[in-house]
Amino acid sequence: MITEITYCGQKAIVYCDKKCDKAWGINSRPIVKENGSEYYKNDNELDNAPKNPGTYEGGIGKAMFPESHNKWCVRECERSSLNRPGSVIIKSDFSKRIEV
Repeated sequence: MITEITYCGQKAIVYCDKKCDKAWGINSRPIVKENGSEYYKNDNELDNAPKNPGTYEGGIGKAMFPESHNKWCVRECERSSLNRPGSVIIKSDFSKRIEV
């Protein structure tokens, strides 16, 4: 899903894979330590994320499958990316572990 928003007074594009059931939040996603490094667990290593992971942005919590992104999606969700209009959209891939 792609949403155009105003962020800090400038136009921005928010992208996500719309897998809200797998979104834990960047501060809540479980990690694993391996060979002296830390990695976010991949989707196959985790059950579905809680509907309320207990993190909020401006008093707004995680939305499940919204029509547009909210503050939590933009600032907390590990599955979303904030991009400049016209730039290449960066997509997270949680089919594998990602280094913290």
